[in-house]
Amino acid sequence: MDTSLDALADKLRNAADRGRPLRIRGCGTKDFYGQRLHGELLDVRPLAGIVSHEPSELVVTARAGTRLRELEALLAEHGQCLPFEPPRFGVAGTVGGMVAAGLAGPARASVGGVRDHVLGVRMLNGRGELLTFGGQVMKNVAGYDVSRLMAGSMGTLGVIVEVSLKVLPMPPAECTLLFELSETSARQQLNRWGGKPLPLNASCWADGQLAVRLRGARAAVEAARRAMGGQALDGERAARQWAALRDQALPFFRLGPAEALWRASVPDTATPLNLGPTLVEWHGAQRWVKLPPHAAPQVREAAARAGGHATLFRGGDGTVPVFTPLPAPLARIHAQLKQAFDPAGILSPGRMTPDF
Repeated sequence: MDTSLDALADKLRNAADRGRPLRIRGCGTKDFYGQRLHGELLDVRPLAGIVSHEPSELVVTARAGTRLRELEALLAEHGQCLPFEPPRFGVAGTVGGMVAAGLAGPARASVGGVRDHVLGVRMLNGRGELLTFGGQVMKNVAGYDVSRLMAGSMGTLGVIVEVSLKVLPMPPAECTLLFELSETSARQQLNRWGGKPLPLNASCWADGQLAVRLRGARAAVEAARRAMGGQALDGERAARQWAALRDQALPFFRLGPAEALWRASVPDTATPLNLGPTLVEWHGAQRWVKLPPHAAPQVREAAARAGGHATLFRGGDGTVPVFTPLPAPLARIHAQLKQAFDPAGILSPGRMTPDF
């Protein structure tokens, strides 16, 4: 291990011996996400740098403290990208935070999420032991896929040291089409388009307008554009709008003093939740709603009725569970995983639930 990694491992071992909680942090761009922040700061920024990039193999390996923008710039030089469009929430986000949060952007429904592109990780567990899972190829997994388990674990199972990711070439062509439709009509139209060989990449509905992004071969994009109709949006303006959606910089995401931002994950065929101001992504599968934290029963009941669940994404006051409580069997599995990876319970306690 190098000096910075040795220092982190020593700090983990000392904390475990004393039962002292630690809060894992890169640049803090996602500190708003989760139940609470608790424990002494464990800064992973010294673990920075691109370890390797194999453009012909579509694989990149980076240390956890590497700036996300640095990684994306390197990939862009080779005509490649992270297809799941991880939200940046500023310029300082890190690769480790991207994986730990497990959040994906507008293209999630078409290309998969963060965990679908994680090939391998190196991590420090709650005992300060360096562990390696997965590798640099999709088939390098036997047994339980721990590398993908780290995606969305919020630092509760271990400290991500290094991650290998599958990347993809940038698409040759792109076009954004606009349609004036109600939420119901937009969902129905997206479902119809989804049953056809169209290069649908992302969609967003809000305030009576549906935006659909096409990506793929030039001939396919042009044919889809003619078949679907709608109004084509200028390329530069479209890029700004999708980036603003990715990073929640659109006006919709501005919260009033008593508002919170809820994320409902439901089947893309679910009818409108009818909870108030709504923005719909992922062809209907992700729905953002602005309601106070105390509206939790109403929001979660509506999401459950639609066959999904709801997360208090921003604006919580600490008294309302951020994540929908898990059924007892799943909660038991989570507790067993936590015990296996962090027996002293020192890693980001309370970030996922009051007890985890």
